[in-house]
Amino acid sequence: MLLQVEHINKSFNGHQVLSDVCFDVQGGEAAGLLGANGAGKTTLLRIITRLMEADSGRVLLNGHPLMQDDLRRIGYLPEERGLYRHMGVGEQALYFMQLKGMSHKAAEEALHDWFHRLGMDDWWGRPAGKLSKGMQQKLQFVVTVAHRPDLVILDEPFSGFDAENSAMLKQEILNLKASGTAILFSTHNLTAAGELCNKTIQL
Repeated sequence: MLLQVEHINKSFNGHQVLSDVCFDVQGGEAAGLLGANGAGKTTLLRIITRLMEADSGRVLLNGHPLMQDDLRRIGYLPEERGLYRHMGVGEQALYFMQLKGMSHKAAEEALHDWFHRLGMDDWWGRPAGKLSKGMQQKLQFVVTVAHRPDLVILDEPFSGFDAENSAMLKQEILNLKASGTAILFSTHNLTAAGELCNKTIQL
């Protein structure tokens, strides 16, 4: 089993947000986190990616407690988007890929492949701040997956996307599943969850 979440609990100021959350995701499987606003979806994803500590419980990757070094094997697209607005698209995409441990050459090859596939070739030299919200999100999706992580975590990935880009994202998630990647995403889009998920986790 690639990802195992075992008995996660988390409270804030005496209010319990997550209570004994348990599930697993294996390679080639997509799991959807469902729940109302405030149900703890983002909190759980932050715990899995070590941005936040649980009060109790543990997260395992390939059978061992998830460590800082394991994060290179995870691609995470947070709900809060974050790009350097005045930095060139290609330059900062390369920077993020190298943070994941890729060489400059390997990162450039992977990014050009993704940019070409998604019709982004002419974006390379533009400042990120010149991109629309949807285009910025598309870029950040590419940065999330271009280093070929074993596990891809997406927090509300369809937010801000029009119908065409939502369809593109659904297809890319299906492609990642077919390649053996494990997918975990939170969404309010029940249609997308029904189309993509092998399982859903209700919070």
